[in-house]
Amino acid sequence: MQLHLLSYLILTPLVGGFLLLFLKKEQEAIAKQLGLAISIGVFVISLFAYFQFDVTKTEMQFVEIIPWISALNISWHIGIDGLSLLLVLLTTFLTPIALLSSWNSITKNVKQFVAMMLFLEVGMLGVFCALDLFLFYIFWEAMLIPMYFIIGIWGGEQRVYAAVKFFLFTMFGSLLMLVAILWLGYYSSTMTNGIFNVNYSELLKVAPSIPATIQLWLFAAFALSFAIKVPLFPFHTWLPDAHVQAPTAGSVILAGVLLKMGTYGMLRFCIPLFPQATITFAPYLSMLAVFGIIYGALVSMVQPDMKKLVAYSSVSHLGFVVLGIFSGTEEGIQGATIQMINHGLSTGCLFLLVGMIYDRRHTRMISEFGGIAKVMPIFATLFMIVTLSSAGLPGLNGFVGEFLILLGAFKSTLLANKAYAILSASGVILAAVYLLWMYQRVIFGNITNEKNKSLSDLSFREIFILALPLIFIVWIGLYPSTFMKLSASSSKAVVERIHGTSNLVEHTSK
Repeated sequence: MQLHLLSYLILTPLVGGFLLLFLKKEQEAIAKQLGLAISIGVFVISLFAYFQFDVTKTEMQFVEIIPWISALNISWHIGIDGLSLLLVLLTTFLTPIALLSSWNSITKNVKQFVAMMLFLEVGMLGVFCALDLFLFYIFWEAMLIPMYFIIGIWGGEQRVYAAVKFFLFTMFGSLLMLVAILWLGYYSSTMTNGIFNVNYSELLKVAPSIPATIQLWLFAAFALSFAIKVPLFPFHTWLPDAHVQAPTAGSVILAGVLLKMGTYGMLRFCIPLFPQATITFAPYLSMLAVFGIIYGALVSMVQPDMKKLVAYSSVSHLGFVVLGIFSGTEEGIQGATIQMINHGLSTGCLFLLVGMIYDRRHTRMISEFGGIAKVMPIFATLFMIVTLSSAGLPGLNGFVGEFLILLGAFKSTLLANKAYAILSASGVILAAVYLLWMYQRVIFGNITNEKNKSLSDLSFREIFILALPLIFIVWIGLYPSTFMKLSASSSKAVVERIHGTSNLVEHTSK
């Protein structure tokens, strides 16, 4: 099985999604059960990859190369390192949780919804595994289609506007990336006897010879595409609309995984392929990250809608990740990597909790609540743990990533200015303010709205859904090395690439 492990991982939800579409319309229960079973099966396959992964090796593992478009030297070239593995595990873990969260809330076109969720998983897994840039681009674009339908069909009142905005923003950035990929393929052909090549490991060897001015343009094309996906300030305007209008399952995957595709792209492509341009752009991108940290936090503080508050908090939290990436230090990049996982778990849980209260009251306005702890004590307890983890409380997962990112920013020679770390540290304080303000308004006090007196506490299904990520929220907070050891060699290789060594070529060519 190891020989084609990643192919099984990517193609299983694809085949499963098409099978679901052949079910009869009235077979909704079977569609949900089959979709959940397929997503759990994909998670099990990812566990095989985890247990067989060798953390002592620096090269890509489970590599598969199958010729595809011979005329352009494009192949089905996939493989993973520690960075990829962590995000693959996050994807396969959150997908069944998202499906479970929609068990009772999605009542129309059920089989199509489940199929779209599986197709979305295919795109996300493909992005994290692809080692051919053309293949990467196909998965990157393919992911847009199911997410567009998930928002546009099963979303809120303004779902069409939000879906179109999401699609157009991402498509614009993607086209620039496509131009850059084609240029890289053309340039590689001039260096390799006219053979067009967008193989990642080969491009790593060719990239250092690209003229510095051209590197800047290529870096900008890739970085803009990834910055829109993160989203990095000021490219964030599509995110609040998409989150607010998306169904709960869509928001969980959007925040939990899709946003990480942007930061993953920065680590996988921007820095390794264009290290000289990285040194030039790092201070400016870090400046935008710091703006995003503070801006996202300040806007979150004035949001009356819980879901929109959590959406803007993602702009702030992902700003930390971008700052860590462009600090150019092992601490910063390791912190950014683990923070991607932390954000996926914590913010995913916040969207689940907001969705659960919305299912009961059909409103997300903070002013509509108060005193919820009196009628929903289990909800209040779990909400507290997740809120504190998102705020970065020591002992929970959020603290680990933010601490390493700030440490990396302080030590960074690439940024050469402590102001980045000092200003971004204010984001930690502001996060505690807006998150605890929301929690206090919703959970504590007296019940002033009669509709809240009859609210039922969480069901067993809802507790189970939340318990799964909560285990890892505590685990990462207390023992982060379990997960950080997976990406240690990848982080070191990226740092060495910035400082001009050739280790990353070895990292991907074996």
